[in-house]
Amino acid sequence: MPQPYSDDRRRKFLEAYEAGQVSLPELAKQFGVSWGYSKKIRAQQLRSGRKQRPPQKRHGPVGRVTPQVQQQLRAAVRQQPDVTLAELQQRIQQNTGVELGRSWLWVWLQRLGVRHKKNRSARKSKNRARTSGGGRRGGS
Repeated sequence: MPQPYSDDRRRKFLEAYEAGQVSLPELAKQFGVSWGYSKKIRAQQLRSGRKQRPPQKRHGPVGRVTPQVQQQLRAAVRQQPDVTLAELQQRIQQNTGVELGRSWLWVWLQRLGVRHKKNRSARKSKNRARTSGGGRRGGS
């Protein structure tokens, strides 16, 4: 993704234009920028009165998974590694007031690198399960 031009370059460009010796298209060629960019920054300067870039706004909604919620997720899984996603969902809502879906909880557990392991309460069967056709699974 292209990087924005520096505020220093922008300021020098606008100061040169204010000196009034050269037009915008000629200045654009001198500074190696497009004519559209030169029009844009001049219009921004006229609106705001500033030569620096205007502050950029964050795109999209503000996330609900704050550092506090992340800490609660880690603590809940550390305390009980075999907690189900439904139980974890309830704990987070009770402790922080943030309501998260199960799939979103799973995504955040992966992002945080937290191992979530559901242990089986019963031992594995030593007999292989039969299929509906009467044969064994996975055999050839």
